[in-house]
Amino acid sequence: MAEHLDLHTVGDLLHHYPRRYAERGELTTLSDLPLDEHVTVVAQVASARVLKFNNGRGQRLEVTITDGSGQLQLVFFGRGIHKPHKDLLPGTRAMFAGKVSAFNRKLQLAHPAYQLLRGGSGAEAEDAVESWAGALIPIYPATAKLESWKIAKAVDAVLPSAQDAVDPLPPSLRQGRGLVPLPEALLKIHRPHSKADVADAKDRLKWDEAFVLQVALARRRFAETQLPAVPRRPTPDGLLDAFDAKLPFTLTDGQQRVSKEIFDDLATEHPMHRLLQGEVGSGKTMVALRAMLAVVDAGGQAAMLAPTEVLAQQHHRSITEMMGELAEGGMLGGAEHATKVVLLTGSMGAAARRQALLDLATAEAGIVIGTHALIEDKVQFHDLGLVVVDEQHRFGVEQRDALRGKGKQPPHLLVMTATPIPRTVAMTVFGDLETSVLDQLPAGRSPIATHVVPAADKPHFLARAWERVREEVENGHQAYVVCPRIGDDLDEKSAKKKSAEDEAEKRPPLAVVEVAEQLAAGPLKGLRVEVLHGRMAPEDKDAVMRSFAAGEVDVLVATTVIEVGVNVPNATAMVIMDADRFGVSQLHQLRGRVGRGSAAGLCLLVSEMPEASPARARLGAVAATLDGFELSRIDLEQRREGDVLGQAQSGVRSSLRVLAVIDDEEIIAEAREEAVRIVSADPELTRLPALRTALDALLDKDREEYLDKG
Repeated sequence: MAEHLDLHTVGDLLHHYPRRYAERGELTTLSDLPLDEHVTVVAQVASARVLKFNNGRGQRLEVTITDGSGQLQLVFFGRGIHKPHKDLLPGTRAMFAGKVSAFNRKLQLAHPAYQLLRGGSGAEAEDAVESWAGALIPIYPATAKLESWKIAKAVDAVLPSAQDAVDPLPPSLRQGRGLVPLPEALLKIHRPHSKADVADAKDRLKWDEAFVLQVALARRRFAETQLPAVPRRPTPDGLLDAFDAKLPFTLTDGQQRVSKEIFDDLATEHPMHRLLQGEVGSGKTMVALRAMLAVVDAGGQAAMLAPTEVLAQQHHRSITEMMGELAEGGMLGGAEHATKVVLLTGSMGAAARRQALLDLATAEAGIVIGTHALIEDKVQFHDLGLVVVDEQHRFGVEQRDALRGKGKQPPHLLVMTATPIPRTVAMTVFGDLETSVLDQLPAGRSPIATHVVPAADKPHFLARAWERVREEVENGHQAYVVCPRIGDDLDEKSAKKKSAEDEAEKRPPLAVVEVAEQLAAGPLKGLRVEVLHGRMAPEDKDAVMRSFAAGEVDVLVATTVIEVGVNVPNATAMVIMDADRFGVSQLHQLRGRVGRGSAAGLCLLVSEMPEASPARARLGAVAATLDGFELSRIDLEQRREGDVLGQAQSGVRSSLRVLAVIDDEEIIAEAREEAVRIVSADPELTRLPALRTALDALLDKDREEYLDKG
C-alpha cells in the first residue's frame, strides 16, 4: 500500500475514501434486462446441468432461472462450479447479481454473485431481498497491483480503530453545525447502509478538509503579520502627487478603493501580502504603478516582476510613457521629483545591464521592471520596499521568496493576476494573501463583440471573417490573428507526437508561420502582415511589437505571447484560429487585447469542431459573456480542481479528497471565518491539541516549506 498508493499509516488508509459505490442494482425483471449493465434479479432455479467440453477436460455449470416474466441463463466455469452446483438446486429461490452479457444471441450472467433466500415467511424473505440488493458496494481508487476488493478487506481490518481517530474539529464547531463525530463519519463513508449515510459522512469530512487547510493558511497570515517591515507612506507633494496631477483622466471608483487598501497596508509595520485581481483591462497596472510611486516617495525602491521579456518590455514602455519626465531622474529635462525607471532582462547587452545594476545599488533607480533576471545573486537593491508580481500563476513561490530576500527587511508584496479566480479558489490557493478586486472598466474602454465561426460547417463564415478584418484595417484600425503553434521544424515534431497521441484531433494545430503566408498571399493580400512568436530573438520581438504599436503593421499573426499585457488601443479585431485548443480563461485573456481604445472590439473564435461537441459549448460560453469571474467558474467546472489548484497542490498529494472547490463555496468561506477566529485567539492552538495533530499530518515537511515560501 505504501508503494502503490502512498498509504503509510492506518490513518492514511482510513482517509482513502471510496471513489464511488456500486449498487447491486435495483431489482430487474428478467424480461427487460439491459446488456452490459450490473443487475440484481430475484428468481427461481428452473434447471441446472453440468456440461463437459474440451474432450471432457473442462466443465461448466449452466443454470436456467425464471421469475415468471422470462428466463435467463447463468454460467459457472472450472473449479468455480462446485459450490453453486450444491446450492442452486431446481426450485431454490435466490438473488443473483452480475453483469449481463450475450452468448449465442442469448443473454446470460457469467459467475454471478448470489444470495440464497431460504424459506421463512414472505415478509422476511422480502426484507432480505431489500437489504441485500440495496447495499452499497464501495469501489476504491485502486491500482493493477491492488484491486479495490483487497483495499476493502484491509479497510475492514482497520475500521474498528476508527473509534480512536483524533477529531480535529473543536467540539463547539462540530455541534454548532450538526456534524457527525469523526469515527461515525469514517464508518459511514466506508460501509454505508444508504445514500444518506454517504451524504452525512461527506458533509463532515468536507469540513475537516476545508477547516484544517484554512487553519494552516490563517496561521501563516498571522505569522506574516508578526514580521517587521518598513512602513512606506507617500510624502505630500512628492512623486505620487506629481504623477496624479498630470493624469489625463480620473481613476475609477474601483481603482481609488483598491489604491486606498494598498496604501493602508503599505503604511503598517508588517509586510503587505495582497492579491490584486482585475478583469482584463481594468487598469491594474495603473494601481500597481501608484503603489510603486508611493514607496519611492517614502525613500524605498520598487521591483515589478513580469513572466516574459515581451511583457517586461511592454510594462517598461507603458510605465515610462505614463510617467513622462517623472521617469527621467538624474537626466536633463527630468522633473524635480523624478526617479529612474530601469529595465532588467536576461537578453540585455552587458553595458546596459551593468548600468542598470549600478542604478539599483546606488538608489539612482527607484523602479525596476524585469523578468526572472531580477532574482539573480548579482542584483543588489539599495532599499527594496515593494515587490509587484505580475501574472502570479506563471511565477513560482521559490522566486517570490528569493526576491523577498533582497530587502533589508521583508518587502511589501503585491501580486497581480488578470485571470479572474473564483472567490473560493482564491481563498484556497492564495489563502495567505488579502484580496482586492477591480471589476470596473475604465472610461473610454469599449465593449467587445465575440462570435464563434464554425469553419467546417459554414466555410463562408470564415471568408466573411477575413472580410471583417479588411474592413477594420480600411477604417484605420489593426488586427491580431492568433494561432496555437509556431510552425517550424521543432514544432512539427511535437505536433506529430501530439496528434498521434490524440486521435480525435487528426490534424496538427494551425501554425503562425503557415497562416501568415496564406493570409498574405490570399484573403489579406496587400495588407502589412507580420509574425510574432516566442522563438524569435528578443530584439526582433521588440521591433515587431514597436512597429505594431506605431501603426506600421496592419495584421499581427502571433502565438499566445500577446496573451497578457500587450496594449495597442488601435487594434480592434482579433481572429483566434483553432480556438477550441485554448482554455476558457486563455481565450478571455486574448480577447482582452482588443477594444482597448474608443472603437468597439471584435473577437472571432474559429473552430472546426462539430456543433454538439463540448469544445463548441466552451466557445459558446466565452462568446456569451464578458464576465471573467463567470468564465473562470465554467473553466474550473470543466477542468477539475487539480489543474487550477496547480502549483498550490503540486509536489504534494492533493489534500482535497472530498472537498470540491467550486461546489463547496459556502463551506470554504465558513471554514475560513472559523479558522481566523480560532487562530487569532490561540495562534499556537495550545487549547486544541487534536487540531494541532491534524495540522501536523496535513503539513508534512515539504508542504510546510512550500506554504512558508508562499
